[in-house]
Amino acid sequence: MASGARNGGLGSRTAAKMDRQQSSTATPKAPAGKPRLSAASGAYRRTSSGPLPAAGGRNSSESGVSSRVRVAVRLRPRNAEEQAADADFADCVELQPELKRLKLRKNNWESDTFEFDEVLTEFSSQKRVYEVVAKPVVESVLEGYNGTVMAYGQTGTGKTFTLGRLGDEDTAARGIMVRAMEDILADITPETDTVSLSYLQLYMEMIQDLLDPVNDNIAIVEDPRTGDVSLPGATVVEVRDQKSFMDLLRIGEAHRVAANTKLNTESSRSHAILMVNVRRAVKGRSEMNVSMSAENGHSSSMMDSLRPPIVRKSKLVVVDLAGSERIDKSGSEGHTLEEAKSINLSLSSLGKCINALAESSAHVPVRDSKLTRLLKDSFGGTARTSLVVTIGPSPRHRGETTSTIMFGQRAMKVQNMVKLKEEFDYKSLCRRLDIELDKLIAENERQRKYFDDEIERITAEAQYRVAEAEKECKISLENEKMKYHQEYLDSIKILEEKWKVHQQSPKKQIKEPEPTSNGDVQDLLQNEKMLRQSAEDESNDLKNQLSHWKKMEATATAEVVRLRRMLDTEASQKDKLEEEIAVLKSQLMQLSLDADETRMSLDTGDGPGKIFPGLDSLMSHSRNSQPREQSNGPKAPVAKLFEQVGLQKILSLLESEEPDVRVHAVKVVANLAAEEANQEKIVEAGGLTSLLMLLRSSEDETIRRVAAGAIANLAMNETNQDLIMAQGGVTLLSMTASDAEDPQTLRMVAGAIANLCGNDKLQTRLRGEGGIKALLGMVKCGHPDVLAQIARGIANFAKCESRAATQGNKVGRSLLVDDGALPWIVKNANNEAAPIRRHIELALCHLAQHEVNAKDIVSEGALWELVRISRDCSREDIRMLAYRTLTSSPTLQSEMRRLRIEC
Repeated sequence: MASGARNGGLGSRTAAKMDRQQSSTATPKAPAGKPRLSAASGAYRRTSSGPLPAAGGRNSSESGVSSRVRVAVRLRPRNAEEQAADADFADCVELQPELKRLKLRKNNWESDTFEFDEVLTEFSSQKRVYEVVAKPVVESVLEGYNGTVMAYGQTGTGKTFTLGRLGDEDTAARGIMVRAMEDILADITPETDTVSLSYLQLYMEMIQDLLDPVNDNIAIVEDPRTGDVSLPGATVVEVRDQKSFMDLLRIGEAHRVAANTKLNTESSRSHAILMVNVRRAVKGRSEMNVSMSAENGHSSSMMDSLRPPIVRKSKLVVVDLAGSERIDKSGSEGHTLEEAKSINLSLSSLGKCINALAESSAHVPVRDSKLTRLLKDSFGGTARTSLVVTIGPSPRHRGETTSTIMFGQRAMKVQNMVKLKEEFDYKSLCRRLDIELDKLIAENERQRKYFDDEIERITAEAQYRVAEAEKECKISLENEKMKYHQEYLDSIKILEEKWKVHQQSPKKQIKEPEPTSNGDVQDLLQNEKMLRQSAEDESNDLKNQLSHWKKMEATATAEVVRLRRMLDTEASQKDKLEEEIAVLKSQLMQLSLDADETRMSLDTGDGPGKIFPGLDSLMSHSRNSQPREQSNGPKAPVAKLFEQVGLQKILSLLESEEPDVRVHAVKVVANLAAEEANQEKIVEAGGLTSLLMLLRSSEDETIRRVAAGAIANLAMNETNQDLIMAQGGVTLLSMTASDAEDPQTLRMVAGAIANLCGNDKLQTRLRGEGGIKALLGMVKCGHPDVLAQIARGIANFAKCESRAATQGNKVGRSLLVDDGALPWIVKNANNEAAPIRRHIELALCHLAQHEVNAKDIVSEGALWELVRISRDCSREDIRMLAYRTLTSSPTLQSEMRRLRIEC
């Protein structure tokens, strides 16, 4: 069944009527947190604040922020049947959207008045409904919180039109589902973020998959540790663009069960549930590059710099409840009657749970229905929830309209504890380590192959050179031998010939030349000796060359041996590296288990969050000093660490060159400073000076946040306040406030300045060094925790000024008024957050106590706030202070008489 044909009881003319004339009839929405004065009663009423800002914590176990379920009521215009049948009767409801009120007529004389967070008339457009009902929830989901948007009402009052209208014919008619997904897809980064969805229906107490109709009985699985509910059997589809999302919605709407009844021709017979899961990588956090090369010597310190990436996981649940109906009016029978019974039974169970939560009952019957189990996180859980209740104008259905309105009133009393869903992405870290491991193994294999090839090349070259040298030596030796042998034979032959000649000649002839012949023989013999000596020298030279080549061969062999030893060393280093990687993996698994146990402990409220010491040397010293029997016990607390290691060594680590060591050291100092007994020791040891130096020099947001928190703890002591002022602490805090963007850092800085504001002696110096300007500058953050610290600082300052003026130590107008703080005080005097409102009310009363400030009080409109405080403030002491201020000031009395205001 296509969604365009089914609009929850609103016909095409009715839908067009709801989308027209928004600009001329809709009341402009007041800015979040700004009070408005009611013309009828003269009293202020508060509007809801904007989306919750993201916390700076690291996991979902941080303490949540209380958030009430927001409820809006939407009136459906009369349809054709009602225009004909009820033409002579007035509507049973009267809307007052500017006052956010609804009047339900009992008869022509009596009516009941109800207040809601938003009142939407029959002329309110779909865009207006989305912006006031669902957009704050969608923004919270994008920041890491769970969110729920739900429609409740009688059948035929426009629930499906409000939530599930696709807007194929008219884009202005798009419902909350389509508009929410447009905003989500526009805000995410496709490279790092993912969006997936499941589309289900709860029909006859069976959970069915609208994207896979064969899957018609999905089981609910509840985590025994955290209590979270999941549907592992549901189809989960990743969404990349709006077109694919629209196609999935059309598939789901085609499979949703509907029927024709007397009250609605296309009555939904099931509860439709759209679950959108958003997974976002946290931006602005640097990821360490893990270097695992053994050549540069950093493999052993790899664990010290390992940082897993951080992701935020949130879920948006959009619930289109089936309409409640009375059998006698709807005319249901047969199978339709059984469907109506199942719908009414599940809605009745939901109502019981809402009643129990509104009354803070000890038992909430969430297990009575699968619907209540699925909505466990939406009511009384950790999700930010917006509910739109739809009603019709017909007086014939006054009973159903009354029941719907009372359901919305009870839902407004339900408080949820909204928590940030942030965790470490260990799977991504493991994938990254596997990639690095594969790279190292490939690099090691490549180097080993290179060494093997180099050894083979050097060996072959040495063998070739030795063989060539031997061959050349042998050839040269043979040639020399042959040469000298031939010369020897030639000389013998010559001597023999001469000897024969002498033997044949006469004796006389022989006798006469004898001396000469003997001399020639001697010369020849002498020459023969010289030639033989030369041949021997040449032979010795060749032998020396042969010996030299043999030595070169031995050197080459030694080089081969050395290279083999190097290869063995590399293999040994590879084995050590693989052992370190194995240890790293085991430590990483242990770290993951510890993180899960910590998250579970914090989620269940078993105790405060752990403080990760992070100081290897300190923890090693602490562990070594404990008995061996306690080696497997819990880690020593910060106080134990302080006693065993010593404050001086902890403070010295604040100047370490390692960023992680500085972060963990400043965390330890901050925890020590939280105890009053340690503050004097920290200041005497130079800890305050070191913390101020960190504010001046560090660019790390975490270090500045924790250092500011430690300074805020130290600033609770009057002696320390003088030291902070003397060392330029206010100027450094102001500079930190101007540079910081993290709400938690701003909260710490505002808390430190607020503590200084409570010292009478420092008023002028504090203002002169920009302390008040810094407080007012942090207002733009908008985080309720930051605003609470700002309000506390202004209240402290105003109280000290009031005391100084009463004692005669101060004259003239308030410094707060001079610095422009009064408009912000008036704007937030009726803030929804009780801590902010209480401090602002007290500051306003102190400012108004002195006549010199009275004209500014009147001109800024603060008189109305003083009147409201004197009447409606929940604290009697502030209420009486406001009353005394109004009755004792001539200027304020004169203005009240002029405006005819009674105190």
